Amino acid sequence: MINHLPDSPIDRSMDFPWGVPYGWYFVGYSDELKPGDVKPLRYFEREQVLFRNEGGEVALLDAHCPHLGAHLGYGGKVNGKSIACPFHGWEFKPDGFCSGIPYAKKFPPIAKRQALLHSYPVKERANVIWAWYHPENVEPIFDVVDYPEYTDPSWDNSMRYEWIAYTSPQEEAENAVDIAHFQFVHGAPGVPEGRAVYEGHIRRSRSDGKFKMNDNGEMKVFESHVATIANGAGQKITTLEAKLKVWLMVLLTPIKRNLTEIRFSYAFPKQKPGSAGEAEYRAYCERIAGETGLLADLPIFNNKVHRPNPIIVDGDGDILRYRQWFSQFYVNEGEPQSMAAE
Repeated sequence: MINHLPDSPIDRSMDFPWGVPYGWYFVGYSDELKPGDVKPLRYFEREQVLFRNEGGEVALLDAHCPHLGAHLGYGGKVNGKSIACPFHGWEFKPDGFCSGIPYAKKFPPIAKRQALLHSYPVKERANVIWAWYHPENVEPIFDVVDYPEYTDPSWDNSMRYEWIAYTSPQEEAENAVDIAHFQFVHGAPGVPEGRAVYEGHIRRSRSDGKFKMNDNGEMKVFESHVATIANGAGQKITTLEAKLKVWLMVLLTPIKRNLTEIRFSYAFPKQKPGSAGEAEYRAYCERIAGETGLLADLPIFNNKVHRPNPIIVDGDGDILRYRQWFSQFYVNEGEPQSMAAE
């Protein structure tokens, strides 16, 4: 994890008056969780344990054993299809039901009736382990969108970046529709506004035109075709066709309402190892993530406040419409306002 938090952060939790939005979120890469692996996690203002059992099934459970409270992610071990608590050996299946208490002669009646740990719905798509979060534990309302290029052996998906920032999924994703900031933060005055279509939990956008970008210190102009699909609060993919064609998955997972893990996962046609083509693709991806890309945004994220009633002018982009669309992912508390100040 590349940590870019300020050394002495100001507590800005009250700047984010809403809770954690519901949706599908990254909790791990499929190829980084082998059978028998156990990982402690902390997302959605909760603590979890992620594991893959010996049958290959992935599970995400609330972390603390209902017996005496031990964290299953610290010392817990996979045993067959279940995970065993490190404290007293109680075992739990992927659905959260207790599957065994090694020293007990009688099984507690409650353990026969119901799951003892909350189990998050999980799916594996595009080499990502997706977990469904809803503050009221409602079952999934929509599905994960798959991107087969990320599991296609003819594509390279090895370039991955991770950051953590004082921001929310809404604020980070809103950055993409804030057209005006590209000129001042990224030195890219030629970003086209594009067209956006809102369809329930899906937002699609496409922009075509000429794109000015800093290419190794020199401003160059490229024909640009950029298409983005946002699927709820945590899943977004952009196809970038300018100098090269690259897929970029932006993965936003909230630790809490004002602290978010940000991941970039790239995919591009596989090149010959060590070739000039591979070097060109990798350098292009690095620029998108580097000082002319997200790294330039992080000082802004870590020190800005949220303006629920911003003074919006022409040229700012689709910010208010975007906020209105995003507000559907909050549940009955502090939905962000989406009107400009007069």
